[in-house]
Amino acid sequence: MADHVTVFEVGPRDGLQSLGAQVPTDTKIDLIDALSRAGLKKIEATSFVSPRWVPQMADAAEVMAGITRAEGVSYAALTPNLRGLEAAVAAGCDEVAVFAAASEGFSRANLNCSIEESFGRFAPIMRQAQENGLRVRGYLSTVIACPFDGPTPAETVTRWTERLLELGCYEVSLGDTIGAGQPETVGRLFDALLERVPAEKLAGHFHDTHGQAGALVEVALDHGLRSFDASVGGLGGCPYAPGAPGNIDTRAVLSVIEARGFEHGIDINALQKAERIAAGISA
Repeated sequence: MADHVTVFEVGPRDGLQSLGAQVPTDTKIDLIDALSRAGLKKIEATSFVSPRWVPQMADAAEVMAGITRAEGVSYAALTPNLRGLEAAVAAGCDEVAVFAAASEGFSRANLNCSIEESFGRFAPIMRQAQENGLRVRGYLSTVIACPFDGPTPAETVTRWTERLLELGCYEVSLGDTIGAGQPETVGRLFDALLERVPAEKLAGHFHDTHGQAGALVEVALDHGLRSFDASVGGLGGCPYAPGAPGNIDTRAVLSVIEARGFEHGIDINALQKAERIAAGISA
C-alpha cells in the first residue's frame, strides 16, 4: 500500500486572511463545507485574533458555529494568545495553532516582539490547550529567507523547530513565506533539520511566488515529509510580491503527491465545488 500524505487545507484562514476584502460569513461556511465533502481531513477554518488587527477573521465564532462538521475532520484555528485560545475552545475547535518566525526581523514586524518573547507568549496557550485536550500545531515562518533579514541559517530553523516541539506542538509547519526556496536550498535545509528532528514531525508550507512550490513538495517528499499545507484555488497572494502567487494551490499539491505514487484520500471531482467558491472570492 502506498504511503499516505496529509494535505492540511489552509485556504479558509491563511488564504482569506491575506485578502483585502471582507468575505461574507456564509461564503466562508460554504467553502469549508465543500472542502469537508471533498475529503480534506485537516482544515484551518479561521483565526481567533483581534478584529482590529485582522478584520477578515472577525466572524470566527460565527463561522465555526455555521459549518457542518464532517466525521473524521479536524477543524483548526490559529490562536495567537490566550484570549484567542479561550474563544477557540468555546467555539469547539478540534485543534489550534501558534505562529512563530525563524527570523528576528519578521517576528518583530508581524508579532511586535522578539522570537524569544513570542515563545514566552506560547507557554500559557500550550498549558490551556493541554488542559482542554486540544492538540497544538506550530507554524514557523521565513525558514528559507526573510524580507528584512535575508537568508535564514538552517541551524536557526532547527533551533526554533525543536523549541516548538519541546513546547508540545505535535507538528511544525515550515513556511517559505516569501517563496524564496529553490530545490537546492530546501534540500539543504531538510538535510540539516532531519539530523535533529524526525520527518513525521514536520510539514511543508510552500509559496509559489516564483513557480517553485511544486518542485519543493517533491524535495520534501523525497526527504520523508508526509504533511503539506495547501490553499484551495491558490487563495492568498504573497504580501511581499504584490500580484504574485502565494500559497500553493491544493490541486497542485495533490498532483505532485499522485505523480510520486502516494495516496491522499481526497476526491478531486468533489474538490471542484470548493475551487469554484474560491474562484468567486478571488475574482
